[in-house]
Amino acid sequence: MILISTPTSPFGRKVKIAAIVHGLKDRLTLEKGDPWTQGDILSRTNPLGKMPALVLDDGKAIYDSGVILDYFDTLLERPKLFPVERRLDTQVMHVLASGLMDAGILIAYERLRRPDEFCYQPWIDHQLAKLRRGLEHLTKNAPDPQVADAGSISLACALGYFDWRKQIDWRKEYPAMVDWLHAFSSAFPAFDATKAEH
Repeated sequence: MILISTPTSPFGRKVKIAAIVHGLKDRLTLEKGDPWTQGDILSRTNPLGKMPALVLDDGKAIYDSGVILDYFDTLLERPKLFPVERRLDTQVMHVLASGLMDAGILIAYERLRRPDEFCYQPWIDHQLAKLRRGLEHLTKNAPDPQVADAGSISLACALGYFDWRKQIDWRKEYPAMVDWLHAFSSAFPAFDATKAEH
């Protein structure tokens, strides 16, 4: 299978971590995609040009990261990314963490891709409010950091993305999440192994 992503995509990182932790890494070949280049392999594989995309052995392409994780579960002896016994809770956590990544990416794009004179602070503030509500909720409702399911992996990748792009000073504002990420990264070295060199 071919995984199309970039080293810095938090969505691609979650797929890489899932593959490593659950023994699927050797079945993946990584190929770099570029969402900003017309005709790139990414846009040829996923018409939306969003990362990541996974090309299966039969040539079929699937996307986005949540669908890829769900597909990974079909390759395992039993579902581990969306465990049957707590599938709904895991799905909700996965969507929350993925939403944090989405808001973080929108902030980054507003700051990096839009000319300074057109950067719209109320839009950034709107996205920051999502981050703060989400992180406040997670300080009391974080998933088990000793379990590598779709929710916990996605949350770790969101926090790692905030460390890189600095959308929010989450380490200062939400110290409980610092402890959570330390526990997760200690339990799953795949988190540090997939950290991009910026």
